[in-house]
Amino acid sequence: MNDGEDTRERAPIEPAEADRQGRDRDERTGVALNPELRGSLMAGTVARDQTASSLSAGRAAARRARRTRSFWRELPVLFVIALLIALLIKSFVVQAFYIPSSSMENTLEIGDKVLVNKLVYHLRPIEPGDIVVFNGVGSWDPLPPPGHGSSDPVVRLYEVTLVPLYHSIIGLFGTAPGQQDYIKRVIGVPGDRVACCTASGDVSVNGVPLSEQPYLYPGNVPSTSRFSITVPPGRLWVMGDHRSVSYDSRGHMEDPGGGTVPESMVVGRAFMTVWPPSRWRVMSIPGTFDQPGIDGAKGAALGAAAAPAAPYLPLEAGFVIAVPLTWLQRRLRRRLRHR
Repeated sequence: MNDGEDTRERAPIEPAEADRQGRDRDERTGVALNPELRGSLMAGTVARDQTASSLSAGRAAARRARRTRSFWRELPVLFVIALLIALLIKSFVVQAFYIPSSSMENTLEIGDKVLVNKLVYHLRPIEPGDIVVFNGVGSWDPLPPPGHGSSDPVVRLYEVTLVPLYHSIIGLFGTAPGQQDYIKRVIGVPGDRVACCTASGDVSVNGVPLSEQPYLYPGNVPSTSRFSITVPPGRLWVMGDHRSVSYDSRGHMEDPGGGTVPESMVVGRAFMTVWPPSRWRVMSIPGTFDQPGIDGAKGAALGAAAAPAAPYLPLEAGFVIAVPLTWLQRRLRRRLRHR
């Protein structure tokens, strides 16, 4: 080894100097190393690993925060979509009603909540024995006087948009049949001859006495008033199951239609009691109306007349409901998967 090489040879780094350099590197990277690793050959590698881990954790936390903010921004949109779907279902498919009176006891009691199917009569005609909700305007109730709307366009817009929307939203939680809405059992359909009473005191349809014990309120007679009517085309004869307190077609024989109600004013068929839970049940047509001779020869003609409407409206309603539901389901599933 010559003198020139000796002059270029570096002096070895003292341990104290290595420790100082390690601390300087810690300060630059913002990572505190284990004192046992300072000055070692692995110190730089560990510092880089810990820095990368910190950056990765920070990015993950930022992504979680963005997802949370995005979810809360989308929540009002999801709520509006769910509300619109519920309004569509209520308007065209099923609506809940609660029972405010005793006219249908014991089939329906005060406070019961029932579901009314609005589509069923696009699939089949109204049948004797059905329990229906209908509007009595123009038959049992007088037509309302012509309204004189406000001259203020803002007030008119409010009356034709927000007021009906408010009532529709309230109706999602169960509507009581109002002063012009009624719930009764159909006894006679167009063409039926409904009369009371036979020698045994029964109501008869097309000359066949009805055995009404399955649904008649205990202790009630079928009717205390006599009547005889042939149900006009497009109308129904209806009665309550609690005959002694029900103000039904018998009490409206002096009204237009002779106590009958228009089929066009039927909201739908009550098919299920859903509240209270102890009274949950599906309401089927009693066997009373399966007696031979009640239908006469009109059943086939009425069924044929109603058939053409069946294939279209349910399909369209199904698409209207299914498309938003599918979109909502996919969005929620994607959101939950990325949380």
